[in-house]
Amino acid sequence: MASITGTFMPLLPNQSMVSCARISGPRSVSLSIKGRNFPSITSQPRGRRFQVVCAAKPETVQKVCDIVKKQLALPEGSDVTGESKFSTLGADSLDTVEIVMGLEEEFGISVEEESAQSITTVQEAADMIDNLLKTKA
Repeated sequence: MASITGTFMPLLPNQSMVSCARISGPRSVSLSIKGRNFPSITSQPRGRRFQVVCAAKPETVQKVCDIVKKQLALPEGSDVTGESKFSTLGADSLDTVEIVMGLEEEFGISVEEESAQSITTVQEAADMIDNLLKTKA
C-alpha cells in the first residue's frame, strides 16, 4: 500500500497544532500533534455518522509484531508491520489461536473467542489489546 507524507500548513495563523500528517489510504492518516505522534486515525462511516478511531500505541504494535514473529517462527529480518495480515504471513487458524494465546500471556488479558476470530492483522490485534487494557484499568 502506498503512503504519502506531508507537512500541515495551517489555514489560520494560530492553527499550528498538527505539524505532520501521513496519509496511508483514502480513510487513514497518521498525525503528529505538538510533538506527540499518533500512529493512525481511521475514519469509519457508520450510517450517516462519521467516526474517528485511534489506533494502538506504537509500543503495543511492536510487541504484537514480535509475538507474531516468534509464534510463526519467521526468519530474522522478516518484515512484520501493523498492516501485516496473519494469513499473508503464513498463519492458519491454529497459528492465529496460538498468537492470541501468546498475546494474552504477554499482556495479562483475556480475549473472547468471538474477538479472537475477528482479528486478521497485527494492527487489529494491537487495537484490541489497547482497548482491553483500557477497560481493565
